[in-house]
Amino acid sequence: MTKISIVIPSYRSAKVLENNLPYLKTFLIEKELDAEILIVDDGSNDGGKTQQVAERNDCIFLSYPKNIGKGGAVSFGMQQAKGDICIFTDADIPFETDAIEAIIRYIGFKEFDLVIGDRGLPTSNYFNVISNQRRFGSGFFTFITGRFITTGISDTQCGLKGFRREVAKDLFNVSRIKGFTFDVELVYISLKRNYDIKKIPVSLRCQEGNSVSVLKHGFKMVIDLFVIKFNYLRGYYNKYE
Repeated sequence: MTKISIVIPSYRSAKVLENNLPYLKTFLIEKELDAEILIVDDGSNDGGKTQQVAERNDCIFLSYPKNIGKGGAVSFGMQQAKGDICIFTDADIPFETDAIEAIIRYIGFKEFDLVIGDRGLPTSNYFNVISNQRRFGSGFFTFITGRFITTGISDTQCGLKGFRREVAKDLFNVSRIKGFTFDVELVYISLKRNYDIKKIPVSLRCQEGNSVSVLKHGFKMVIDLFVIKFNYLRGYYNKYE
């Protein structure tokens, strides 16, 4: 049986996890999937609250003392994952689980290397139900990224992606971005590797977790796009031999 690993980065998200992990757990049990959930605490220092929630929901708890960013947390979890298919999503389990089923199907049976949620697909249900501010921020960053960095893949920031184990190992061995722009980096490296990428629609079910702030994080994310280009030119994304 194919083993599934689901990595969830968390930063001060104990309550969000408490509210939403049961939804994910119920799905895994009903589908009789051989799965592990890895909760990676990104230096929250919350007095053990996140660990308690993880253990109550039979999840693997991982942590480190200092906050390093969402990308660093996902990478840390992926290094520990034992699944044949490795998936990451957010603490609020933001999308309906039919998207997770699609990831498993496209990687396990149709042999894609990487499957990513795309909130802009016609059958997705996302941009029509979020605030105008978030829609503008996402649209602006998506335009820049799709035009200049990941041509053909516009929505790099969707919080749901899945990888074949070997692909996850390759990508996270060379990835360098620790913040929110790590998704762009992963897709960029995948395109340079000529990995087979499948985009799937997603439907928003929850928007409870911490989100990217256009004002707080926007400038740094744009700068990171230039850093990604620089890293590639310097050969930092070359495959390990």
